[in-house]
Amino acid sequence: MCIIFFKFDPRPVSKNAYRLILAANRDEFYSRPSKLADFWGNNNEILSGLDMEEGKEGGTWLGISTRGKLAALTNYLQPQLDWQARGRGELVTHFLTTDVDSLSYLKKVSMEGHLYNGFNLIAADLSTAKGDVICYYGNRGEPDPIVLTPGTYGLSNALLETPWRKLCFGKQLFLEAVERSQALPKDVLIANLLDVLNNEEATNTIILVDADGHVTFTERSMMDKDLSRWETRTYEFTLQN
Repeated sequence: MCIIFFKFDPRPVSKNAYRLILAANRDEFYSRPSKLADFWGNNNEILSGLDMEEGKEGGTWLGISTRGKLAALTNYLQPQLDWQARGRGELVTHFLTTDVDSLSYLKKVSMEGHLYNGFNLIAADLSTAKGDVICYYGNRGEPDPIVLTPGTYGLSNALLETPWRKLCFGKQLFLEAVERSQALPKDVLIANLLDVLNNEEATNTIILVDADGHVTFTERSMMDKDLSRWETRTYEFTLQN
């Protein structure tokens, strides 16, 4: 079960507050090959893992760029897959490498949604100067993408905020961690958020963006399909906008 929890507040009142707190896991089949998160693209401005499965190379499920573009994808649970459909991971990499704004991009994607199996896509423009914009589109839901209002959201393998039991339980734990975020050292907050996701999924990712546009990206990945072996990497940079 893929899950994404996120809270965003483009104009936090407190200097210690985060503009964005995102916690996500990826439960793709352990056998599905992928690269661990690292910088890539022109000038190495994009940070994400990458799919390595034949036919889906170069796609990803979650990424952020130094220019403030962020995208995250979950698959929509459906009874039967169309094996001729396009790879959904390209929806994230295309956004991260384009100059198109998030809402315009999702409007374009909505015109082509029928070419893919079911998916949910979060696309964001994070700008310290202009304010953050986060948009959502699911090709099994409403025909048009929406701009999200600041708040806390949960997304799994159904449409945004579908109240599945596991999603509701995890969102409550996420909210409890977020409420303590300003009082906690950053490394403790990240550890708490990883605990929220601690359900033996293949990859966990935490993204924090503070009021000044400083990004902390932490990925915890299972090594060699072994539940007893995990590797944690952290990257930090400041948004260039």
